[in-house]
Amino acid sequence: MKSKTLLFVITLCLVFTVLVSGCGSDSTSQSPDETKQSTDASDNSKTEEGGGDESKDNQELSGPGQFPIVKDKVTLNILIGGTAQVEDFNTNEFTKWYEEKTNVHAVFEVLPVQGGAEKLNLIISGGDYPEVLMSTGLSASQIMMYGSKGMLLPLNDLIEEHGFEIRKVFEDPDTAYAKEVLTNPDGNIYAMPDINQCYHCSNSRKLWIYQPWLEQMGLTMPKTLEEYAEVLRAFQNDDPNGNGKADEVAFSSEQTSLIPFFMNSFIYSDGGKDMLLYDGKIGVSYNKPEWKQGITYLKKLYDEKLLDPQSFTQDWDQLKQLGENPGQVILGSATGLHMGMFTQFYGESGRWLDYIAVPPLYNGDRKPTTQYDPYQVSPDTLITDKCQNPEVALKWIDGMYEFEAVMRSIFGRPEEEWIEAGPEDIGINGKPAIYKLLIPWAETIQNVTWAQSGPQVRSNTFRMGETAKPEDPLETLLYKATTQYEPFNPGMDQLLPPLVFTEEQASELSDLEVTINDYVDQMNARFITGDADIENEWDTYIKTLDEMNLERYIQIHQEAYDLKYGNNK
Repeated sequence: MKSKTLLFVITLCLVFTVLVSGCGSDSTSQSPDETKQSTDASDNSKTEEGGGDESKDNQELSGPGQFPIVKDKVTLNILIGGTAQVEDFNTNEFTKWYEEKTNVHAVFEVLPVQGGAEKLNLIISGGDYPEVLMSTGLSASQIMMYGSKGMLLPLNDLIEEHGFEIRKVFEDPDTAYAKEVLTNPDGNIYAMPDINQCYHCSNSRKLWIYQPWLEQMGLTMPKTLEEYAEVLRAFQNDDPNGNGKADEVAFSSEQTSLIPFFMNSFIYSDGGKDMLLYDGKIGVSYNKPEWKQGITYLKKLYDEKLLDPQSFTQDWDQLKQLGENPGQVILGSATGLHMGMFTQFYGESGRWLDYIAVPPLYNGDRKPTTQYDPYQVSPDTLITDKCQNPEVALKWIDGMYEFEAVMRSIFGRPEEEWIEAGPEDIGINGKPAIYKLLIPWAETIQNVTWAQSGPQVRSNTFRMGETAKPEDPLETLLYKATTQYEPFNPGMDQLLPPLVFTEEQASELSDLEVTINDYVDQMNARFITGDADIENEWDTYIKTLDEMNLERYIQIHQEAYDLKYGNNK
């Protein structure tokens, strides 16, 4: 899982960037042939070094939320993580529109996709980093470290004095949590956020079933684990595709997606850290008796040949080949974020429309839980100690959270790629819509938008405010599927919020997490397939986890949690 590799990557970055200043949000991708763009931007940065056409003392700033930001044009030098969908940030239509709106000229140096992390390290470790760092992918822990070294400016006072849109974000019930997440243990906010509340992504551990088989076999949607097993037996044994062959695969999965959905019928699992809060104390799920029960259930499916053995080795591409088997449908059920994980969205077969979500399954009378991620925020844009006009920089970043700026940055030009919704338009959630997209959002190279790079806010209200399209029901289908999962979300007091680790903690966690999680994954597979006897070897499994210093692993998380949230939770 991501969590296994993330801390390892963090540790490597920390080793190579001791003198570094940090930045931003989720790492984005960039076209391999960005060399000319990056070189041109670097040349411009050198000619315009100093960070602006006017000194800080001579700046005449507009009021909060007012445009243009300054009377006399100011230049900001920005390092940005590139994306393969953007041709050139310096000539981009959104860039030009936003310069006209703000009177701030942005000069971009773009990190390449290949070798971007290495180039970032060289730039920052050399001390020649620019005024603003945007979407470059440094972690919260790195940001805390670089902020404590003075390489990043604390933004608290700048937000209070010059923020307008961001203060609305911090006050909106949909997104207010972002302020707490972004606030470091030292009390400082160093990063402006990227908030993208993908509603259906908040419950990513879903189970899907082929509806035509249910209907033709007179089966109802299962509500319990045992009912689901009965459905699989019918899929496996009764030739639902009607070709006279025993070629049906009742249930299959990708190797990292197999356990979480089913385990949540026994104990909480997010498929990552598998951590939960118990009255403010952190515990893991995989050393509990309930975890053993969940693994035993999956072993039962495996022993009955209802669970595809390829689930332990195949990747998503291989699973999709199974779902799109030529000619006959052979896949009865699968796990995944959405049906596009194992079928082809808008594919010729049209099968993606025929798989529907299975609600969380009761374990007897026990109400299940479901994986839940309400913290869909990441640090994105930072102002460094090189910035000559931090007030201008903050206002420039702040303006990107305004509605039209978000729409232009993500979708494109009004009246061409989108329009505001009319009174008759209904959103994905069945409520009045906010906007209507005129063309499909496509991941192709273009020079109109920033393709989800940079600071932005797309709350659930915003995302669900897109006008529903009967001719393209995907988002509506995903919304309806997720509404079945939402009642099973654990409480916020049970979920482990995002944590920030010190350099020393991150280094220690890197080794512990890889060792522990690899062992858990290995034993899960061995227990399910019968390579290890769960009844006779469970105690040894628990003892081995203890010997791997699971206690210290949990303790580090507890220390980070207490430092950041102890006084607030």
